[in-house]
Parts: sequence; C-alpha cells; structure tokens
Amino acid sequence: MRSLYIDGAWTDSASDEALDVVNPATEQVIDSVPAGATEDVDAAVRAATAALPGWSALTPGQRVTHLAKALELYNARIGDIAEILTRDMGAPAVFARKVQAGLPSLMFQTFIDLVEEAGERYFGGERQGTSLIVREPIGVVGAITPWNYPLHQIVLKVVPAMLAGNTVVLKPSEIAPLSAYALAEVLHDAGLPAGVFNLVSGTGPVVGEAIAAHPDIAMVSFTGSTRAGTRVSQVAAETVKKVALELGGKSPNVVLPDADLAQAVKRGVADVMRNTGQSCNALTRMLVHRDSYEEAVALAAASAEKYVPGDPADDSTRMGPLVSAAQLDKVREYVRLGVEEGARLVTGGAEPVEGRESGYFVRPTVFADVRNDMRIAQEEIFGPVLALIPYDTEEEAVAIANDTVYGLNAAVWSQDSERALAVARRLRAGQIEVNGGALNPRAPFGGYKRSGVGREWGLHGLDEFCELKSVQL
Repeated sequence: MRSLYIDGAWTDSASDEALDVVNPATEQVIDSVPAGATEDVDAAVRAATAALPGWSALTPGQRVTHLAKALELYNARIGDIAEILTRDMGAPAVFARKVQAGLPSLMFQTFIDLVEEAGERYFGGERQGTSLIVREPIGVVGAITPWNYPLHQIVLKVVPAMLAGNTVVLKPSEIAPLSAYALAEVLHDAGLPAGVFNLVSGTGPVVGEAIAAHPDIAMVSFTGSTRAGTRVSQVAAETVKKVALELGGKSPNVVLPDADLAQAVKRGVADVMRNTGQSCNALTRMLVHRDSYEEAVALAAASAEKYVPGDPADDSTRMGPLVSAAQLDKVREYVRLGVEEGARLVTGGAEPVEGRESGYFVRPTVFADVRNDMRIAQEEIFGPVLALIPYDTEEEAVAIANDTVYGLNAAVWSQDSERALAVARRLRAGQIEVNGGALNPRAPFGGYKRSGVGREWGLHGLDEFCELKSVQL
C-alpha cells in the first residue's frame, strides 16, 4: 500500500484500512492507497499551516520558479503519467496522452504565464481613487477532486492556489488516485518546500468531510456531483469558510436551422462520447429543428456507432470503459429508463458489449424523440448517452435549452455567426461554444445554477484563491 504525502515526506496513515485501485478495463486490482483518517487531515493541515507564512512571503516570481521546475519534471514524465491514467481510470491511450495528461500541462503552464505577466501589478495592489486594492492568499486550501479528469482537476486547484501564496491539502478521488500520487512525486522531486502541498487519500465521508469541516482550512475547492457539492457546502458552513464548486451539467447543443448539420451532429456526438461520456460539460442534449430532425437522428446514430469500446491501452481505441462497476450499473439503468419513458432507442442499449467479458464497457447510445421533461433529459447520466430533442422555433429551442437545473456548458451552431452569438447570449450557462469554438485556457470555466459557484481557469481561477484587502490612504 502507498503512503500519504504530508509535510514533505511519505507518511503512514493513522488508519490501517486500504482502498483498492481497480483497472476498469480488466477489473483487476492494480494498487492500493490508504483510507485516510481524520487524524491524517489534522496532520496535513498542521503542516500546511506551518508552511504558510514562509510560502506566502515569497514573491510571485519565486513561487513561479518552484512551480516551473515542477512543470519541467512533469513534462519529462508525461508519457508515464499518461500510462497511469490509462490503467487508473480507463482513458484510451491517445486520449490519455493528449488530454488526460496533456491538458494539465497546458493549464499548469498557463497559470505560470498569467502570474509572470500580471506580476506585482496583480499581487502588489492597484489604486482605486484613495484606496489600494491588494490581493492576498486566502490561507490553507482544501482541494477535493473527482475521478473523470483526475489530474486536470487537481492542477486547476493546486497550481493557482500555490501560485497565489496558499498552501494545500488535497484529497483526490479514491476511485482513480494514482495520477495524484504521480504529481506529488513531481512536486517533491522539484524541491517544493515541505508542507506547501499535502496529499491525503481516502473517502469523501471521512477525509472529504474532515477537510470541509476543519477550522484551520480557509477555503474548500470541490469538483464532483451536485449532491456531494451540496454536502461540502453544508459542512463548510459551520466554519464560514469560502467554498468554490464545479458540479454537474446537462448541457444543451442548439443546432439552428441554417447550421451545417453534418458537422454540427458529428462534433456534437464526439463531445458526448469523449472520455466515455464522463465529462461534466458534455453536450448531452442535442436540439434540432424539426425540418431536419430525422436526418440528424440518422447522422448521430452513424457517428456514435464509430465509437467501438475497446482496450484503452491500444492506440486505435476511441472509447474505453467507464471508471467503475457502479458507474456501469448507473449508465445502463438510465438507458433502460429512457426506453421505459418512451424515448426511441436509435443505437446502443443496456446490453453488455460483445467481446468484452471483463471490464466496465458500455454501448454508445443515442435516443431520439426525447421530451425535455424525461429524466434522461434532466438528470446527469455521466456516460456516452445522447438525447435528441426536436423544436419548431428558435424561441422554443432557447426555452428547452434553459429548462434545466444545471448551467455549466452549452453550444450553438449556425452559419450566421451574429445569430449564433445572439442565441448564445440568451443561454443560461457559464460557457457557450459557438460553432465548435476552440478551448481557451485563459477563459473562465464554471457554472450557473446547480452547476456550481465560482470559476476556474485563467485569472478568474487565480482570483478564487485570493482575499481582497482595501487599504484606505
């Protein structure tokens, strides 16, 4: 069993219990990590608290130097880290290299660049009339991260928090924790001062709740389900700490009548199938004008059928397994529910994938004739399941798109860019993609409504880990 990383050293847990790490493609146990205890969180918080004065006293440039060295080591090991992600959570090898391991590198570098560009102007203060507005580190940050993009989500919290002068206690997902250990090794080998970064593995009800409740943790940054995020908020409220939440989604993909239908459908299906559908921002509701609806249904089915589940270690595989047996059961149950609700199953289904006797593999599934009041249109499935919904007018499309408790992501397709932008402005979501707009690591990411509180990415993501002080002169 592995150890915890506390105060710059690998440390035995106060708990004797272990959590098995299972390869979702083979169902074989490949490692185990400590099921950390409340005492471990206490030890990590003490270390982070002791390290805070020295770390926060460094200049932004000095903190950048430490983390730039860590990024250099990370990039040197990125191939090995990608292989860990393939074994740990089933990411197909090519996707693991380009996205699961590649995106954290991009975000890491982006935060370093932003701090270097902003420098003293950002952290040293800016004049507003007779006041000096100063950003300061918030203190010890508790980070609780998910399994679907395990390393990416860690970097989005840990790196800007440390660059802003905070120290960190991280609880990675117990389902896919191994990439967090790889990052801890990178930070250790880069010579990060002891206590600045601490890792306590374990379950949400034990380690997660201990982090959220701890009186010496100033802020909790959580990514995961809306249910779990609600619990974090409730626990954290007892000590009135800041809480940042990146939660679920049921994102609409509005295909306007003048759109390039083939491109919009192909890209929309690819978005849902990415990471075997395990993306909080997946565009899982595709809204298509009734005049071209049946054509879109046929295009979507043909596109989805190209995503053949296979061995994630094979470079030719486009879709790997779901992360766990529980997730497989959940997705299959939603597919059965969709049929019961009266949706038309166009391709896929709840049956086992042929030729995959072991592993948590699921069929890529497309439903047509979905009503927006169906559970498969309202609840986050977190699997490769697409719901196609017809509409008659643009006004109706906007109303359907906004008829959700979530508001994380959305998309609009139109050959008229001004029309697409006008619709995008009416959609209640934190990020809108227009005609497949490219990812921008400097733009804020986060949700409206039950999709969360706060923003990640870019300077807005750095702001989350700062306190604002007004000095009246």
